Amino acid sequence: MKILVTGGGGFIGSHVVDAYIGLGHEVVVVDDLSTGRKQNLNHKAHFHQMKIQDTKIGELFAKHRFDVVNHHAAQMDVRRSVTDPIFDAQTNVLGMLNLLQNSVQHGVKKFIFSSTGGAIYGEQDYFPADENHPTWPISPYGITKLTGEKYLFYYQQVYNLQHVIFRYANVYGPRQNPHGEAGVVAIFTERLLAGSQPIINGDGKQTRDYVYVGDLVRASVMALAHDKSDVFNIGTGKETDVNDLFQMLRQAAGSQLDEVHGPAKAGEQLRSCLTYARAEKILGWKPEVDLKDGLQMTVDFFKTTKN
Repeated sequence: MKILVTGGGGFIGSHVVDAYIGLGHEVVVVDDLSTGRKQNLNHKAHFHQMKIQDTKIGELFAKHRFDVVNHHAAQMDVRRSVTDPIFDAQTNVLGMLNLLQNSVQHGVKKFIFSSTGGAIYGEQDYFPADENHPTWPISPYGITKLTGEKYLFYYQQVYNLQHVIFRYANVYGPRQNPHGEAGVVAIFTERLLAGSQPIINGDGKQTRDYVYVGDLVRASVMALAHDKSDVFNIGTGKETDVNDLFQMLRQAAGSQLDEVHGPAKAGEQLRSCLTYARAEKILGWKPEVDLKDGLQMTVDFFKTTKN
C-alpha cells in the first residue's frame, strides 16, 4: 500500500511509520517538525516538511495516489488549546479538512484518525468509558478532536471515504517528548534521570489510563485490514494515579528523589479510563505491555538517548 502518515516525525507517528515500512508498505511522511524530530524519521520514508494546512499538500496526493492516510499530526497540548483555541482549531480542524478534501479528490480508500479518549469524554459518568459514553469535552483540544470525528462521518456518508477512529488513552513510551506540558511519563523520567525534582500537581490522586506506544502501533496495523468505518477506544481499562506512577518511575530510574507536590492545575481532569472491549471483539486487539514493564522500557530508552 501507499500510505501517508502525518506527524510521522512525532512520538506516536514515527513508530507507526516504522511498523508500516517493516511490513513492506511505501510510506510518505508529512511533518512540520514543530514537535516532531528528524532523528525519529525512518530513512526509508519519503519525508516532506510542511504543515497539514499547506495547500501544496495536494501535490503529494496527486503524485503518490495514497491508498491510506494515517493522521497523527495535531496540536495536542490541552493547556495551549485553552490559551489559544484559534491556533488549536487551525491545525486540528482546518488542517484535517485539508487532508479530507484531498483524500476524496485523489481516491484515498481509508482514513485512520488518532483521536483522544480522555479529552473527548470529559469527566466520565462511568468507568471505564466505552465508545457510547457521552462526549462532553472540557477543552478546545477535545472539541476539535470530536469535530474531526464528526467530519469523518460526513465524508463517509457523502463521499464513501472509509475511516477508523482510535480514541487513545494516555500514551507513553520511547520517543515521547519531555519538553512541554503533555506527557507526564516523559517529563518525570527525564527529571528523575537528571536528578531534577519532578513536581506532582495537587494531591496526585488524579488518574489516567496509561497505554504503551507499541500497543497503539499494533492497532494502526490492524486498521489497514478493517473494512468498515468504525471507532475504537485504545486503552488498558486500568486507572493509575500520579502518585503511583511517580513511585514506579522512581524505582525504574533508580532514583532517591522524594515525592513532592505543587499547586493543582485549574481545570485538570480528575479521572480517565477506557475499556478496550470493542477493539478486542472486532479487531482482536488488546494491550500486551504491562505498565511496569512499559515504564522500564521507557526509562531505559531515555538513559541512552539525548532529548
